[in-house]
Amino acid sequence: MFVTAAYAQSTTPPEGETPHAAPGDVHTETGVASEGGHGSGVFPPFDQSTFASQLVWLAITFGLFYLLMQKVIMPRIATILGDRHDAIARDLDAASRSKAEADAAIASYEQELAAARAKGNAIAASAREAAKVKAAADRAAIEAALNDKIAAAESRIADIKASALADVGAIAEETASAVVEQLLGRDVPRTEIASAVKAAAE
Repeated sequence: MFVTAAYAQSTTPPEGETPHAAPGDVHTETGVASEGGHGSGVFPPFDQSTFASQLVWLAITFGLFYLLMQKVIMPRIATILGDRHDAIARDLDAASRSKAEADAAIASYEQELAAARAKGNAIAASAREAAKVKAAADRAAIEAALNDKIAAAESRIADIKASALADVGAIAEETASAVVEQLLGRDVPRTEIASAVKAAAE
């Protein structure tokens, strides 16, 4: 690199002064560009000279954030929570009403079922009693008819028996008269033959 005499003279500090790096010059030892006398090497948030301004801006930022939370975010959150609470309360009320209606319907159904069962049992008992009464009446009527028929049959049998016995007596008398006449060779009075047949029948 060629350096002119004028440039070397302008960049060479006078005797007794410390040379200062110009802004944008590169430090020969570290290789870092010089900042023109402001390179203190302290991290800005930890710089004690700016604590006051940092606290002021922190307070302003916190205040703005607090106002934003209080005026915008928290009311919206409260509104959302209130709406959800109201919706849950409405759902719970609807569920309670539905449960009450279901319980009432079940109770009514059970009551009607019990009444129907009682009515059915009463009808069945009444039908059984009516059937028993009708069966007893029919049996009595049949027994009476049978008794009448038996009595009529017995009367007819008695008549037939009496008629048969009468005929048998007459036949026996005639037969006995014929037999005696054949054996004795003479007629026997009818009264004697009748008395003999009667005695033999007894």
